[in-house]
Amino acid sequence: MSGELRAKMRFKIDWGSLAPLRLRARVLAEGVYAGSHRSARRGAGVEFGGHRPYVPGDDLRWLDRRSLLRHDHLLVREFETETDRALRLCLDATASMAYRGSRAPASKLAFAALVAAALARVSVTSGDPFGCALIGGSARGLPVSGGREAFERLVGTLEALEATGDGARDGQLLDAGVGAIARSARRGSAIVVLSDLLDLGPKAPELVAAMAMRGRALVVLEVLDPDELDFPFEETTRLRSLEGGVEVECDGAARERYLAALARSRNAWTSALLSKNGRLVRASTADEPVLVVRAILDALR
Repeated sequence: MSGELRAKMRFKIDWGSLAPLRLRARVLAEGVYAGSHRSARRGAGVEFGGHRPYVPGDDLRWLDRRSLLRHDHLLVREFETETDRALRLCLDATASMAYRGSRAPASKLAFAALVAAALARVSVTSGDPFGCALIGGSARGLPVSGGREAFERLVGTLEALEATGDGARDGQLLDAGVGAIARSARRGSAIVVLSDLLDLGPKAPELVAAMAMRGRALVVLEVLDPDELDFPFEETTRLRSLEGGVEVECDGAARERYLAALARSRNAWTSALLSKNGRLVRASTADEPVLVVRAILDALR
């Protein structure tokens, strides 16, 4: 099979026991604490958000009169409130996300899609808008909007989504997924990236971490299959990557080298994210989804 044909392969989501998505996402959302969080809206809020130049018509209560002495021009103080922050989801739908081992209830893409839908449902309940970008995949992302209709559009997109694309060979997939968010997300917005963090290229940690700049909150959810976490293969096994075109034959003796490589990859992601005040949350597809959603919400605070 040629590399070009392999890159175009599509895999329908293996939902396993996680379907139906609408019902499961609603149940998850009801089981988490959707507490207050900062908003991109400006106003007389509770947290100081910086200065901007005064323009005629601004509320004089927020005028920083001392700025005239210090800077020779007037500045207005701005604040950030504690509610209604835009949530931007970025879901990895490349081919490697289609993997499902024998111990997993569903594929990595199905698990990540369920968590993404539950987070969107929490946003709807909180009155916050949300949008969704895709890395690879057979569908287009959704712009930021709010309400139950937006949730239904998201679920419809996820239910029809197929895992496709080779991030190891096509760096534009990552750029397309995170680029739009990096350009348009405003200060105070929340960004959640859901991915196995595999085969996205050596520059991926820095590109993703950069979205945390300019006052934006960033959480990256690493979703791995149990097989990818503990490498259970004892007998001689032939493994073929869904991205990158790599095929190897190995046995239990390769476990130590594999786990060391996984640790190095995780350390690189952790370092890149922490340098920009981002957070990494790790999950197995065998984990309880409601606990994963809660961990993401806690990391966003």
